[in-house]
Order: sequence, then C-alpha cells, then structure tokens
Amino acid sequence: MKMIKKIILVTSILFVFILGGCSRDMDDDSKEITGQPEENNVEDIYVPVQEYTGEGYKLDNGEETGRIANENRAVVEKAVKRFFKEEYKTEITVHNIVGNVDGATVFVESVGEPHFYTYAIIPIDVENEEILEDNVWSQEWQIEDAIIAGIYGLILEEEFNNLTNLISEITEKHNLVGINSEAIPIGANRFSNEFYFVSIRDESPFIPIIESYLEDPNRSEEEWSEMININDVNPESIRISVNLYMEDANAKPNEKTIEMLKTSIEETDNLPKGMYGLSIHDNNINKRKAVGSNKNSIRIDNLIKN
Repeated sequence: MKMIKKIILVTSILFVFILGGCSRDMDDDSKEITGQPEENNVEDIYVPVQEYTGEGYKLDNGEETGRIANENRAVVEKAVKRFFKEEYKTEITVHNIVGNVDGATVFVESVGEPHFYTYAIIPIDVENEEILEDNVWSQEWQIEDAIIAGIYGLILEEEFNNLTNLISEITEKHNLVGINSEAIPIGANRFSNEFYFVSIRDESPFIPIIESYLEDPNRSEEEWSEMININDVNPESIRISVNLYMEDANAKPNEKTIEMLKTSIEETDNLPKGMYGLSIHDNNINKRKAVGSNKNSIRIDNLIKN
C-alpha cells in the first residue's frame, strides 16, 4: 500500500517550477504564475474561451522535453498508466503531454468511478533523448486530493447535478459560458466540469478514505457513502470554484451578474456542501496558462454552503 505522507516544503517548491500554472483555482489565478514564460503580445496569448481546447498550453523551458515526450507518446502513456495501476490501482486515460524543465507533465483522467482529473510527471534525459519510464511521480497529495474530490462528487452526485443544472440555466439566461469541454483535462482539476471544479483544502478528515481506496478503489457509491458522514464534513474543507465567461467577445463582467449567481447558490437547496468561490471573466482565456483571470475579472470568495 502506498504510504500516506504529509506535503513537505521541498516537494511543494519543486512542484511550482515543474507544473507552473495548471490549476484554474481562483486563488492561483490571481497570482503571478511561476514557471510560465512572460508574453508581451496579448493578442497572441488570448483566445475566445469557446475555441480553447488546451492547445498552446506551455510550461517554462519545456519545448525540448515536450518534443521528446510527444515523439515517444506510446512510451510515456505506457509508463504513466503503469504508475497509476501500481500505485493507485487506477486505470486512466492520458490526455495532454506538456514538456517541463526536467521532463513532461502528463494530464490524465480516471476511467469509471470515482471520476477525477490529475497529472503525473515523467522525467526525461534530454541529452540522450531517453524517457525515464521507471521514475514517474507526482506532487504529494495531488493525486490523493483528486481521488477524494472524485469520491465526494460521487456520493453527492445528485447535489452536483443540481449545481450543474443551476449554473447551466444561469449561463443561458445571462449570456455566459463555461470552458470548452475539450480543455477540462488540461487543468488537472480533480472533480470538475466546464463550470466548476472541486479541490480539497483539508485532507485530514479524508485520510481513511484514501487508505480504503488504495485497498480497493472499486467500491460502490453506497460503500463510499457509509465511510463519509456528510453532516460531519466542514464545508471549509471543500472548495468549489465556479469560473464563468462572458459569451460575447466584447462583453465585460459585471457585478450585477455575479451577485445574482451568489444569491442563486445561497437560496437553492440540495447543492453540494462546500466553500464556494465565484469568478466571472471576459470572453478571453490565456492559452499559455489555461486561465481566464484578467484585470476585469470579478470575484466573490468564501461563500459557505452547508
């Protein structure tokens, strides 16, 4: 069984340089993204969100490693699939492979339930153009958090369906859109869809869940539900980040719309418990960083839903 360990500072620092700005989390979107190349030509890096499929996503100093990895995609896929099978007893589908400074970041999606998105990193010997197949790894708790979020989404399937339907109705009425469904995997954003993603702010209550998953991931929804008492879950331990975009290329986000979104979530029953963060962006997304956050983006944070 894979040993459950705490995140350590050295690993976190290394992660910042290797992965850069993958997450579309609101907290991360508002910061300077380390590991991403600076771009001066705004027209070159921003594209309409409806058109963005993940193409153009880059990590710093990853051109050569990206070339090597994608030229050897079959080798990379085999190694990463073996890593997830051996370490997590999980079958995955490989999506984007993006070069980083020392290897390639491989974005994956779990097969079946619980459903989640995450990533692994495969080192590359650039001088010899060799894929180091036996050294696949990932930041500590990145995959575990994705598993927890996937299980949370599974046991609250009805509530998350209600949230998706609510946001879908709002987007239709107020000329908003989510991200292109083809771009969802590039964020490695755990349990997510075109409108929102779920992340874990406090793993400690869920450690027994991870241990159970590593013993047998093929449990039913009922079995997982018996392991998690939703009434005991602190909503602040679960973050639900909603990111919407203006549908029209020339439209700008406005406070009235985000306040309406906030009120709708507050007043609607049977939605997932969690701490919500709401963001509305203009129509553009940064194709290098896969984020929509811009100077005119508007946000409401720390909305608690019990």
